[in-house]
Amino acid sequence: MSIRVLVVDDQVIVRAGFTAIVDGEPDMTVVGQAGDGAEALRMVPEARPDVVLMDIRMSGMDGLTASAELAARRSPARVLVLTTFHRDEYVYGALRAGASGFLLKDCHPQELVDAIRTVAGGEALLAPTVTRRLIDAFATGEVLPPAAADERLELLTRRERDVLVHVARGLSNTEVGAALDIGTATVKTHVNAILGKLDLRDRVQATIFAYDTGLVRPGGQRS
Repeated sequence: MSIRVLVVDDQVIVRAGFTAIVDGEPDMTVVGQAGDGAEALRMVPEARPDVVLMDIRMSGMDGLTASAELAARRSPARVLVLTTFHRDEYVYGALRAGASGFLLKDCHPQELVDAIRTVAGGEALLAPTVTRRLIDAFATGEVLPPAAADERLELLTRRERDVLVHVARGLSNTEVGAALDIGTATVKTHVNAILGKLDLRDRVQATIFAYDTGLVRPGGQRS
């Protein structure tokens, strides 16, 4: 079954370029194009995209607002943000708004189609060029709001909290297992339980939750 993609950008030529790349793949098809976030929101119910390629800055409703609205509507469509801007606040804002991936528009076409497949498969993705800076920003507290109380933390067992802390530090399941002396399969079970209990879509949102609630402090220390 083809991955259904909605392209959202306020520049016609940019939309045409992305559409050509996506439609050139045997396992993908563009199901619509939108010129801003508001138009995208109107199109999603009928177009039923698996992935929305979303620009951030647009002349109408911006991509962050549209992404947040899609998340609020609990749309199954996953958002992959594509932008010419690489400032940390845009990355963090996109992820907090519910986006599952972030790429710069100057990425190679193969990176784009690989990212679409990754996001469509339920995983999260950040452009390599911004991942390091975002981690550094988390570590220094530059992009973090004040910690906010969240009752959902009480839903987690002690072990699940331990796993979440390590996930928020960027560790893989294998690395978490080594750190906690448990099997990789057990870690995966805990991660799935965490996402389910906290009503989160992926590890990126789990990381943001951990920092937002103060479970992990800037610098990687546990609260």
